[in-house]
Amino acid sequence: MRCEIIGVGTELLMGQIINTNARDVSGELFAVGVGVYYQSVVGDNRERLKEVFERALERADLVILTGGLGPTNDDITRDTVAEVLGLSQQKDAEWEKRLEEFFRRLGRPMAESNRRQALVPEGGILLSNERGTAPGIYLEKNGRTIVLLPGPPRELLPMLRDHVIPRLKVKLQDRGELAVFKSKALRVIELGESAMTEMIKPLLEAQKNPTIAPLAKSSEVHLRITARAATTEEAEALLSAEAEKIKKVLGDYIYGEDEEELELVVARLLWERKKTVALAESCSGGLLCHRLTNVPGSSSYLLGGFVTYSNEAKAGILGVKKELLESKGAVSAEVASMMAAGARKLCGADIGVGITGIAGPGGETPEKPLGLTFIGLSVPALDYTRRYEFWGGRLEIKERASQTALHLMRLYLLGKLR
Repeated sequence: MRCEIIGVGTELLMGQIINTNARDVSGELFAVGVGVYYQSVVGDNRERLKEVFERALERADLVILTGGLGPTNDDITRDTVAEVLGLSQQKDAEWEKRLEEFFRRLGRPMAESNRRQALVPEGGILLSNERGTAPGIYLEKNGRTIVLLPGPPRELLPMLRDHVIPRLKVKLQDRGELAVFKSKALRVIELGESAMTEMIKPLLEAQKNPTIAPLAKSSEVHLRITARAATTEEAEALLSAEAEKIKKVLGDYIYGEDEEELELVVARLLWERKKTVALAESCSGGLLCHRLTNVPGSSSYLLGGFVTYSNEAKAGILGVKKELLESKGAVSAEVASMMAAGARKLCGADIGVGITGIAGPGGETPEKPLGLTFIGLSVPALDYTRRYEFWGGRLEIKERASQTALHLMRLYLLGKLR
């Protein structure tokens, strides 16, 4: 079943409201096997809505319109749909009575315009709204299913789940199209999208069900695996089998699944191995510490963190040698290593991490370009430092520095860093 979602409201086009309805409706439909092929947004203009709706009827089996069901003159969805479909509108006496009772309880007179919300196109089914005054409408015409839902998410989502999805399930069952769709995301680090795609090229070329889709993020890549099956168990089995194939190819480049952030993965490893960590940050400005402390229970593994932005702080707090700062500069492998070692010794931690770099704008030289960053890792038997040249603006460089530091910690805790 092909679906198009039409968001109605000039405020959506002006950017005053984010169209979260399209995302939420798509997710609910995906779970029952309905494919959303198109998403449109149109303002409160009858002619333009008419044009968009007519086009949707030509290319979709299911059209869902969100918004524009209120009592004012710019609430045009119901009237426009009825006009395009050639349907008269009939008043639902029960809903009109409910509206009157609603305003009576508020102690306010009901404006005549509110009675428009009790109108239903001929043949349509009124969908009760337990959280507002605008009901939804479900109707079928010329082989198409049309659903009208109110714009506020707190009203739309319960109506969609309680009234629309059950009806669609029956229709899909009758058509032999009812299915379960499940997705899993694999989180990949230290590989760009193109390099990762090349590594799993045979799997991408052979994909049928499940399908595999790469998605580049700011400092990592996600692989979205999607399976279609008759039951949840069958879909999950397909996902697991495909994920194992990918993991055999990408190995340690995959650090987690679905909502697992890298800081959670590192925290879990620290807990399991009973290790503690101390941090010394310069260009990342405490972001690494912030991310690790976002995980509940971080006090069991994070002993301390130092933001040593100035050379004086690096020397006075962490014990970085002044002659080293003068000869090599604050942004150097040697300083990153001493920062990591200094933090570890000060706190008595098992692991020390040091980050120093140029986040910009400004401060770069031909020898030390914008984004140059050194990350050091200090443990009793190993002092490890790597040079990176991150790209992007100041915030992106800080994000990439913290992400890479977490990745190095993960590799060490897995015994992969030598």
